[in-house]
Amino acid sequence: MTSLSQIAWDDTVLPFQLDRSDIRGRVARLDGVLDRILAQHRYPSVVEALVAEAAVLTALIGQTIKLRWKLSLQIRGNGPIRIIATDYYAPSAEGGSARMRAWASYDAERLDTDAPGFPQIGSGYLALLLDQGSGTTPYQGITPLAGGSLSACAETYFAQSEQLPTRFALSFGRSILPGGAETWRAGGVMLQHMPKASAVVAQEGGSGEGGLLAPADILDGEEGENWSRANLLLDTVEDLELIGPGVAPTDLLVRLFHEEGPRVFDAQTVHFGCSCSEAKVRQSLSIYSAKDIGHMTTEAGIVTADCQFCGAHYEFDPATLGFEATKSADDLS
Repeated sequence: MTSLSQIAWDDTVLPFQLDRSDIRGRVARLDGVLDRILAQHRYPSVVEALVAEAAVLTALIGQTIKLRWKLSLQIRGNGPIRIIATDYYAPSAEGGSARMRAWASYDAERLDTDAPGFPQIGSGYLALLLDQGSGTTPYQGITPLAGGSLSACAETYFAQSEQLPTRFALSFGRSILPGGAETWRAGGVMLQHMPKASAVVAQEGGSGEGGLLAPADILDGEEGENWSRANLLLDTVEDLELIGPGVAPTDLLVRLFHEEGPRVFDAQTVHFGCSCSEAKVRQSLSIYSAKDIGHMTTEAGIVTADCQFCGAHYEFDPATLGFEATKSADDLS
């Protein structure tokens, strides 16, 4: 039987603030949306775990930034796990649901399915991209892969690029509820210190891996003490508290931070959603010549394309594609 708590909190992100510590945060729970993301591909479990980690990070970060359009998280490396990409689309209307999608690319021949996933990404970077829609300039921030996990990389990104001390506590994996089928569940808590008017930053590199900045390089005095105290409290969280559904996010916040004055705001629902379309695929192919399109054409005389995120399959008449098209797509209607 599905509990009312699970119904209320699965696939949601709950914003909160710790008034005593001047710290804001988010609690995320992903269930159906994560299952749908992973159901698109038969990833090895080691790849699934990294996609799950990236998805919950994206949900936490995406809701933090007041987007008008899209946040993307991209992890690229030179190891067997080559790419992990996620997108978070803000609600199109007030009170609406956000949308998420994710996928991964890996080299099956080089992948060690019995080894941890993060080291198999190899050397590379984590990039955070913000697309605020037409009329704005997209923003991209990059940090090297360091710290032993995707969440550690994200923490480094915010310290290095934004001078914002940030902490993630995440849990994810397959779960079987009483009387139910096995599904993926993920959850996490994000803490982030409020922006300072003038951050205290170490003059010669930071104390993190490879000289990167860490929270201790940014905060000092009372703010540093508040940050340390909140992190010590978060250290007591248990995996089952993070993923639920037995513990509601509101109860978790009270258990962890009751002395810090937690204040919650409206929760944001999240569901699986993909933005691919026939028109967008045509647009992406519009830069190619007729010769290029010819190389893409199958023996059946069509050009095909598959969406990596949702698995949608598209078929096109090659004469309607590229900047040398001889036939309008409208003629096929």
